[in-house]
Amino acid sequence: MAGVSAAGRRHRYVGPAELLTAVRPGAEGRVIRSAGDLNAWLAGQETAELAEPFTFVVDLETRLRLAPRRSEHVACAGGADVLGAGEMDFGRAAGLWVVREVSNLSTGYCPHLDSWDAVARALDQAGIGRPPGFTHAVVFRRCVSCREINIVREGDFVCVFCGSDLPAAWNVAA
Repeated sequence: MAGVSAAGRRHRYVGPAELLTAVRPGAEGRVIRSAGDLNAWLAGQETAELAEPFTFVVDLETRLRLAPRRSEHVACAGGADVLGAGEMDFGRAAGLWVVREVSNLSTGYCPHLDSWDAVARALDQAGIGRPPGFTHAVVFRRCVSCREINIVREGDFVCVFCGSDLPAAWNVAA
């Protein structure tokens, strides 16, 4: 079960087992420790990749890891637990790369909304400009009846798989 530490809530991988077993050592996302790291990594990306958001995780050491969008979050994390996960889009402001949009959209980790604190900390430590919170916040819940994970849309806490009511509190790791 995921726990909460001083660094934040740990999110374990809850997605398809075959994606976890496909993770290979050394294929993790690129660690971004500074604005210079981000600049160098983005300079090496294809133009088409720059037009889309990137996959990101915040590892247990509160470091931002980035990978191309079509990468699985679990691969970006090297199969490990994370403090945050989602998608991140960058733009230029005053000649620097900044986070333009960021979400917690990761169906492999289904991070709680409080994962923003770890995302903000990782970006601040790297000196990368950011918005004040998720620009697209995703609410995840596990159905207590059928055990399927749901994305709650428009505040409708009803399981799309079986029609049961979903809990008000985050329960994905339970």
